[in-house]
Amino acid sequence: MPFGNIGIGGLLLIVIVLLLLFGPSKLPELGRAFGRTLSEFKESTRGLMSGDKDDNKPRDDKKA
Repeated sequence: MPFGNIGIGGLLLIVIVLLLLFGPSKLPELGRAFGRTLSEFKESTRGLMSGDKDDNKPRDDKKA
């Protein structure tokens, strides 16, 4: 299970609390914002990791 030790009961409790706090009309908007944030985080992490690999390569700064 990707959520570790939370379980079905814990997830259900979280969803109920979110519904009470934000209401059903705001949940899709919050989900989209969370998804965008997560994808931007993953993209920047990939950029940092590929930047680390590029730093190990010798550079040719001389231009003709």
